[in-house]
Amino acid sequence: MNPYASFLADQDPRQVISATANRLNDLVRALGGAVDQSPAPGKWSPREVICHLADTELVFAFRLRQSLAEPFHTIQPFDQDGWAARYAIYDAMSALEMFAAAREWNLKLIASITKEELSKKLTHPERGEMVLGVIIETMAGHDLNHLAQIEAVGGV
Repeated sequence: MNPYASFLADQDPRQVISATANRLNDLVRALGGAVDQSPAPGKWSPREVICHLADTELVFAFRLRQSLAEPFHTIQPFDQDGWAARYAIYDAMSALEMFAAAREWNLKLIASITKEELSKKLTHPERGEMVLGVIIETMAGHDLNHLAQIEAVGGV
């Protein structure tokens, strides 16, 4: 089950995840000082969203590799709000650089995954049984969700 499937619709997940770092770079430049503007009380600013994307890319890196290395891997959920508690220490560009580097590394791995491996079964404690390909689809839908949040802040 991909909780972000509605964002992905019929788009190719590999194309989406390949384009995200460049789109984020364009958005950061377009937003300028508004990158720290929260859209509403209690909502993340674009900078914080980019920090979250960087953190999540590390999580996806681990999930992909563990899923390939282990039989019927069980994904470990994480507390995104707990991780976000320290986002004030990061600026948007360093978060973007971290995201872009990890994403490039993940894209190379994803390019090596065979069709058979995409069907490899794994489980998520909150979402149940799934296949490896769903992780890639989730990455893409997650990207699109957060790109839309950032775009909404600056009207870009």
